[in-house]
Amino acid sequence: MGNGNLLANPSGECAVSGQLYLSMLSLCLLAPLGHACSRVLWADNGRLVLAGRNMDWIDSMPVGLYSLPRGLDQDAKTGPNTMKWKSRHGSLVAGSPAGVVDGMNEKGLAGHMLWLGVADFGKYDPSRASLGVGHWLQYQLDNFATVAEAVADMRAKNYQVVPGTFDGLKSSVHLALEDSSGDSAVIEFLDEKLSIHHGRQFTIMTNDPPYGQQLANLKQYKPFGGSKPLPGTTAAADRFVRAASYLVDLPKPGSDREAVGEIFSVIRGVSQPFAPVDAAKLKAGQPHTSPTRWRTVSDLTRKIYFYESTMSPNVIWVRVDALDFKPGAGVRKLEVNGPTDLVGDCSGGFRESKPFGVLSPELK
Repeated sequence: MGNGNLLANPSGECAVSGQLYLSMLSLCLLAPLGHACSRVLWADNGRLVLAGRNMDWIDSMPVGLYSLPRGLDQDAKTGPNTMKWKSRHGSLVAGSPAGVVDGMNEKGLAGHMLWLGVADFGKYDPSRASLGVGHWLQYQLDNFATVAEAVADMRAKNYQVVPGTFDGLKSSVHLALEDSSGDSAVIEFLDEKLSIHHGRQFTIMTNDPPYGQQLANLKQYKPFGGSKPLPGTTAAADRFVRAASYLVDLPKPGSDREAVGEIFSVIRGVSQPFAPVDAAKLKAGQPHTSPTRWRTVSDLTRKIYFYESTMSPNVIWVRVDALDFKPGAGVRKLEVNGPTDLVGDCSGGFRESKPFGVLSPELK
């Protein structure tokens, strides 16, 4: 993991080493048939609440890690009933021209956008409160401290999420949230209706089929009541089963460092290897390669965000409590796409920055 002792007490300084740092924080938001990305929540290990995720896709896109302070004015830009708000909580997010697809806030709420091909947000209705898909996760991090708060708001406001198009690809996603108590929610829009699985038991998330079908499929396998052995392909349903099984078998960690290492072992175990990309299959809607580009672990107990590129031998991390979230502090960025790799604690590496762009919603 590189500089591993700091995983027990992440307080060392960020350093650099010599290989190009490629990352890929937003294409699960954009992929037309990605069948990509995995999320695993581990909240019953007796030490830390940890959420790991993989980002898998066929290509790379420059992104950065951004520190966003309290008091930022946000506008979802979705027409006459667009949602507007001022951020109540500071957050550390993975930002790109598509918006936010991963991150956590200073209260210990974290979220992850993953691909769901069958997502159906419905036709845009200008009479409803709405926000674009690129703002969906950011809205949660800006406004809520817990999963329960975010879920209650979603149910009460019944707002519409509006997808967009990037390079000709229409966004299609679902959202996972977890907080420092271990609470969890998987949120989907299916047949134009909001579907929420809310509870600590919802620890695994991959991609298609919809979440209810994933849970039903899981019951066919050991150790979840069925007789089938673990499946071995990189398909989303198979990754769901394997991740759930690996999570059940994790030993109780003897230290915080071991806990972080163990959750990394699960998401690495459901990663996808690099292989040639077949663009023709992608365009034809056939299964295709989606290599894992990066991994993260959100430590919601200590509020530490770990990041690992599959193109780098190093793990970096940011201590959320070390960031300046005071109103007026401004947007700050940690550059992870420079000519050198980062390593270790990079909490002090943020610099003043312009805000990142957000995917434009399709108001049609």
